[in-house]
Amino acid sequence: MKSALKNSLILILLSFFLVQCASPQKKIEQEREKDPKYQYNLGLFYLNNNDPDRAITHLNRAISLEPRHYLAYNALGLALAIKGQLQEALKAYSRCLEINPAFSEARNNLGSLYQEMGYLDKAEEEFRKALSDPGYQTKELPAYNLARLYFLKEEYEEALALVNNALRFNSRLAMAHNLKGLILQRLNRLTEAIESFNQAVKLVPDDITFNFNLAVACFNDNQLGRAREIFERIYPLVKDESLKQQIASYLKQIHEK
Repeated sequence: MKSALKNSLILILLSFFLVQCASPQKKIEQEREKDPKYQYNLGLFYLNNNDPDRAITHLNRAISLEPRHYLAYNALGLALAIKGQLQEALKAYSRCLEINPAFSEARNNLGSLYQEMGYLDKAEEEFRKALSDPGYQTKELPAYNLARLYFLKEEYEEALALVNNALRFNSRLAMAHNLKGLILQRLNRLTEAIESFNQAVKLVPDDITFNFNLAVACFNDNQLGRAREIFERIYPLVKDESLKQQIASYLKQIHEK
């Protein structure tokens, strides 16, 4: 009898404890629902983990709680651009810059969006505004984007000057070394191109594109042994069927030589 009573008291106390624990937890969750900073950070988490749909949900929640949250508008633009909703992304970036015209990260992102939309003059304007901002800490990004823009326009000397500028800001920007290699190839400066691709691969050894570009440059420079070694190493790792076919074609040409 005493044992049964004791057990009953334990169950009552345990239930009370669980209710007491649940109540603060529920309060925390309610506070988080109303906290724009928490919703923004959650949106960034999902954005960084390649889940733009959930990112958009939480970023919109942050904006609804704090309508002038320019950081949330910038991140929302990124998420929408990933989903291919370019006009909506344009609205988000524009609203971000309307709230804070000095936020150069959004200008760089807006430039990239304009470039994707084919508005190259507008893209260049935004990149140059970001590049001219004395307070912008990552100027290598607009410098790189400008170089890529001029590369696409086939203005290779200007592209080279701009990519060198990007590397002056950040010598460890692997994609800038890769772009420099592509530019130098177009200028028929193969030895320098190979060195640039080498730098990109040294910084990011597992990048398929960097390795492929290095192998192609070696092939064009008649360094067939090295080209073959790189092609054979990356071939099993390539998932894109078109790229696999290109590698197979290069390997066949090397074998025939």
